[in-house]
Amino acid sequence: MRRAEINEIIKQAQSFIEGFGYVLPPFAHWTPEDWNGNHVHAGAIIDAALGWDITDYGLGKFEDTGLFLFTVRNGNAADLKAGRGMLYAEKIMISRREQLSPMHYHRVKAEDIINRGGGMLVVELYHREPEGEGLDLQRPVTVFCDGVARRVDAGGRIALAPGESVTLLPTVYHAFWGEGDDVLIGEVSTVNDDRTDNYFLDKLGRFPDIEEDEQPFRLLVKDY
Repeated sequence: MRRAEINEIIKQAQSFIEGFGYVLPPFAHWTPEDWNGNHVHAGAIIDAALGWDITDYGLGKFEDTGLFLFTVRNGNAADLKAGRGMLYAEKIMISRREQLSPMHYHRVKAEDIINRGGGMLVVELYHREPEGEGLDLQRPVTVFCDGVARRVDAGGRIALAPGESVTLLPTVYHAFWGEGDDVLIGEVSTVNDDRTDNYFLDKLGRFPDIEEDEQPFRLLVKDY
């Protein structure tokens, strides 16, 4: 992705997020120069991979296959293993209309995906096959949507209106996209590790390759 494209996505995303009354934390507004001045105090932000994050999954077609993310808070794997401490994470994300976040699952992370506003959020679901990494094409999937069980056939889809959410447990394959309009998405989860806990059905990259055609407007997590 070109840095100019990333800069524009961030500006549009901030405006979209703020349009729903969601206020980003102070470090969201740090310029690269601010980072230089605050770097000595920002170790926890860097270690937890908090901040701006954009992916095109290595395909170079962000409008078709991509996702905007901002990690607001995140614990660490050591706490998770110990069973105490900061065991949770929170993200705010944007899925554009008909923009696919491709099929993947997590081995560790359980997550609530929440439609915070905009269009409908469509989620397609499969179990992982019992042996191997493929899709289980036979077994139905049961998930909880705001505490109510919903059962769909393998490959079934649920549509979440603003205010609705779905709980996704480890090894449940899921893909999602906005329908009708762009969607503001909240994610509340156990500790998040985007470097090692994303398992894509197809071999995709999690972080973009960047062509530096202009200076960064904001640093991405990848830039740390």
